[in-house]
Amino acid sequence: MVPVRAARREEAEEEGPQEVSAGNFSVEEAPLAGLKAIRCRSFPDARGWFYESWRADAFADMGIAGPFVQDNHSRSRRGVLRGLHWQDPPAAQGKLIRCTRGSVFDVAVDLRAGSPTLGRHHSVVLRGDDRAPVLLWVPPGFAHGFLSLEDDAEVQYRCTAAWSREAERCLRWDDPDLGIPWPGARDAVRVSEKDGRGLTWRQYATAPTFRAGEGA
Repeated sequence: MVPVRAARREEAEEEGPQEVSAGNFSVEEAPLAGLKAIRCRSFPDARGWFYESWRADAFADMGIAGPFVQDNHSRSRRGVLRGLHWQDPPAAQGKLIRCTRGSVFDVAVDLRAGSPTLGRHHSVVLRGDDRAPVLLWVPPGFAHGFLSLEDDAEVQYRCTAAWSREAERCLRWDDPDLGIPWPGARDAVRVSEKDGRGLTWRQYATAPTFRAGEGA
């Protein structure tokens, strides 16, 4: 796991004379090409706090242009695991993910044939109480999933394509070939019946649906 560090107090600046602008985001490239962690600048004061979670011009400058066509919002009990999901082309989705309550262990797996990191994963812990919140950009060509680390963890994400029953796919979260170090006891993980029937990595690898340099 490569955790995104929590913001120090001085990194969350006060709202007031400083104008909220396109400079309110910083981006960190992940080890898997295309994945990005975006740090939002937060403005706390006596009333609470404020931050921008999306701004089209700033995100376009960071290589995340959308367009986004569907927003999703989930709440999960501790131990609930959702994933590892993706949609095949031409309905492939890019996802901009944030945790707005509690915390989750968030994972993306490279599905792109020809990629030097094919089959490798990247993980971060996203927290709803982070003073400078982090968003994870997962472009098309990756499977995505998360494990709720607390009761009532909430995740919201924007998608570049609408949900498609015909295109949706899933990898098994516990496939040993992926080697994802999910925290906690595995017998405490709860998945849907559908996710429990996901493909193994070897099944996907025999007929990959993404190629490096296409659609990401």
